[in-house]
Amino acid sequence: MTTQTQTAELGASGRKTYGQILKSSALIGGSSVINIVFSIVRTKVMALLLAPAGIGLFGLYGSIFNLVRAIGGMGINTSGVRQIAEAVGSGDSQRIARTVTTLRRVAFILGALGASLLLIFCRPVSRLSFGDVQHAGSIALLAMAVFFADVSAGQTAVVQGVRRIADLARISVLGALYGTVFSILIVYFYGERGIVPSLVCVAAMGILTSWWYSRKVKVERVRMAFRDIKNEVSALLQLGFVFMAVNLMTMAVAYLVRIIVLRNIDVDAAGFYQAAWTLGVLYVGFILQSMGTDFYPRLTAVAHDNTECNRLVNEQSEVGLLIAGPGVLGTLTFAPLVMQLFYSAKFGPAVETLRWICLGSVLQVVSWPMGFILGAKGIRRTILWSELAAAALQVGLAWVCVLSFGLKGAGIAFFVSYVGYLGLIYAIVRSVSGFRWTAANRRLLFLFVPLAGVVFVSWYLLPRVAATILGATLTVISGVYSLRTLSKLIPWERLPRSVQKMLRLLRLGPPANHS
Repeated sequence: MTTQTQTAELGASGRKTYGQILKSSALIGGSSVINIVFSIVRTKVMALLLAPAGIGLFGLYGSIFNLVRAIGGMGINTSGVRQIAEAVGSGDSQRIARTVTTLRRVAFILGALGASLLLIFCRPVSRLSFGDVQHAGSIALLAMAVFFADVSAGQTAVVQGVRRIADLARISVLGALYGTVFSILIVYFYGERGIVPSLVCVAAMGILTSWWYSRKVKVERVRMAFRDIKNEVSALLQLGFVFMAVNLMTMAVAYLVRIIVLRNIDVDAAGFYQAAWTLGVLYVGFILQSMGTDFYPRLTAVAHDNTECNRLVNEQSEVGLLIAGPGVLGTLTFAPLVMQLFYSAKFGPAVETLRWICLGSVLQVVSWPMGFILGAKGIRRTILWSELAAAALQVGLAWVCVLSFGLKGAGIAFFVSYVGYLGLIYAIVRSVSGFRWTAANRRLLFLFVPLAGVVFVSWYLLPRVAATILGATLTVISGVYSLRTLSKLIPWERLPRSVQKMLRLLRLGPPANHS
């Protein structure tokens, strides 16, 4: 697809985008499921091939890689998506070419700088991480993975910026497939010595697949004056620095909450929290990822038009709630079974924490689309301060709640922090773009939030069997309601065939000869 075609799609306003939202959610969600499967396979095989100490090394090297990549990448993978989507929305082919060319060059340079810094400081990093310099050689080799990953992120941002969603899904799945196969083979033959080479291999597969698909984005050859280069790089780095800071804050919050649980309870509790967190955000994560992948570029292209901007946010929120609501109710209902299925019966203490996290995840789906307004409009200071306030609130609540309620306090803190964040972000975007929830979204909020509360409370007031029956009934009813509503929002011919068959089976669609 050419950038001109993308311009026409992104620039069209006043049209309902429910079908596009569902399509992108299905593509990105499906690729996420496949990636999770590959991740589980890779983790299981690594656990069999490596001793616990080897798994510990794998985690430490991974943490170093992620941190250096986040700092070295300067957030341009996110700011680049915004810049390209904005250029595509303008319809100016020269501007698109300048932005894409600049992003590719900057990604290469930042990747090289990040890798060089890790290479230069490999001995201090080894001493800080392991207490000696014996791992300095492996850390130096890890610099290659940093370079590959940063360049790959830039290439992927180009694909995402022009909204080639199917190609994004292919990049994600193929990178995970090749990375899993080759990394397992390396560790199989070399054991612990193959850990860092396996990380390099995963990054190398990522850069190959992202290059293959990003090269399909055709742009004009353009000569850039120094002033053009300066303006493009400045725009990328200024907003990129904010996204980098936000990303680091997210990492810091995750780290600090786990430290609070570890220091105030014990190491087992930290494991229970990790299990609850992983499962609590698993389903909703598909929806949030599709928001960042397809919704963000579309929103950026119309960010100058508050009416259109608010309409897109409301439509994304509506579809997000319809998809997430039944899934969250199901997780609340079958939390003990889900925990035992994914982990084991030993993780029973994590169930209550999982339920609190599920309550918070409903508010995530509601608040995230509004937060994208700030990124689409490039309001840097507001993004930074709002995310800093949210991070401080969650860490502070985690400290107080864990001391007061034990392990479940970490889940309570997550839920309460999102109550606060929802109020904060709504007030901010209301002043920025005049955003208001539509009547349809208000109805969904008044439907799913109370239902989630009923299912949650039932486990404290009713016998286990009665609570399960009640939760299952409400899950099925809400699922049918969501399907019925989505089928009305989206033209029948635009629904995937599998969805059409399911709706006909539930008698929610027209007869087969209708289409």
